[in-house]
Amino acid sequence: MSTSPQVAVIGGGYAGFAAAVTLARGGARVSLFESSRTLGGRARVVEKLDYGLDNGQHILLGAYEETLRMLRLVGVRPNVLETRRLALVYPGLCELRAAALPAPLHLALGLLRAKGLSWADKRAMARLMSQLKRQAYRVEPDQPVSELLAESGQTDTLTRLIWAPLCVAALNTPVDQASAQVFANVLKDSLAAAASASDLLIPRVDLSELFPVPASRWLAMRGHQVRSAEPIKAIEAHEGGYRLDGDPWSTRYDQVIIATAPYHVAPLVAGLPAMAPVVACIDALRHEPIVTSWLAFEGPVKFPEPMIGLDGGYGQWAFDRAALGGPEGLVGVVISARGAHQEISREALEMALVAELQQALGPLPALRWSKTITEKRATFACTPGLQRPAATTPEPGIWLAGDYVDSPYPATIEAAIRSGVGTARSILKRYGLKEGSLLMG
Repeated sequence: MSTSPQVAVIGGGYAGFAAAVTLARGGARVSLFESSRTLGGRARVVEKLDYGLDNGQHILLGAYEETLRMLRLVGVRPNVLETRRLALVYPGLCELRAAALPAPLHLALGLLRAKGLSWADKRAMARLMSQLKRQAYRVEPDQPVSELLAESGQTDTLTRLIWAPLCVAALNTPVDQASAQVFANVLKDSLAAAASASDLLIPRVDLSELFPVPASRWLAMRGHQVRSAEPIKAIEAHEGGYRLDGDPWSTRYDQVIIATAPYHVAPLVAGLPAMAPVVACIDALRHEPIVTSWLAFEGPVKFPEPMIGLDGGYGQWAFDRAALGGPEGLVGVVISARGAHQEISREALEMALVAELQQALGPLPALRWSKTITEKRATFACTPGLQRPAATTPEPGIWLAGDYVDSPYPATIEAAIRSGVGTARSILKRYGLKEGSLLMG
């Protein structure tokens, strides 16, 4: 016999809203709490001179099926994503562009036509992809990506311009520490899948507006509660369910999903002894930063692609926001994982990045303003054999959702959304409910 559970979701990021929407579509009564006034969690908008900047420039892939499904569900228009065939472009150094052909010809022809890569580089890339396919993309035992690349005879050029940048961008972990198994999973679902799976989807709107804000409106229109600027301090057991310290209604909840960053879990569950092993598992996670420097120039900056790679300095990827609906002259430069950039001042870093852009693109207009945003604990360090917590916990009514929860994937928007959806479906199943069976939309 099905009932309608009362479920609290703590955390207004991508995982939390994916869980809340899924629960609502299955007939649960949902209340979502976000401590900040800004929705999005670690993928959110930051204001600068009346303009919304992302706290970090994110790229989606065509392989992000759950993300795209969730965007459609809450009414996000497809044109908010700039869709481009895969293009890894380092101006003056290297160009690898997927061809307009079905898989696997799109990459095969793209590799044959690639500029700046020798035949040895191209053979090495094909060799690694063939090796992984023969192994069914299993790396046993797991090892650092750098060891996988060395064992498969990848060239220095290919490692520097293709594999290492892709690894750091996907796993946010240095190549000599990153999990080869997780990297293989990423390659399987992107480069080795359908041609559209490797498409780059770059948001034209800020990260709060891409999904959390539309999802909040979707929930509110269907009678569910979304409470921003209302921090929850603790979860307390109460009459066979739970109450939240910070909930102004003192509602009793049947189930609670913790969809915060992992380092916020411990204080929330301090009064629930059964959660101690989960907290210990989370505490063992190491975290990596992401730095995004937004550089606003006085005039237009000419990019060969909306996204280019930078080589030999601090910057890793640069984005032309003017090509994506942003103001003319606004450039975002992303630096993933830890590195030498952490050892210099913000001002010195920004000036170095301007010089790197000028080396790649030629003369630039004068710099008008700059803003560097550092997420010190942007993601977990995705290392070989890492133990990640499960969505289910020893406390029967407490669940986890987030990009750090156990899965085959690194900490990405897609991982966060998959986690939220999966946790919500598990709750619905307990009550004999199914997503979409009671409430469509």
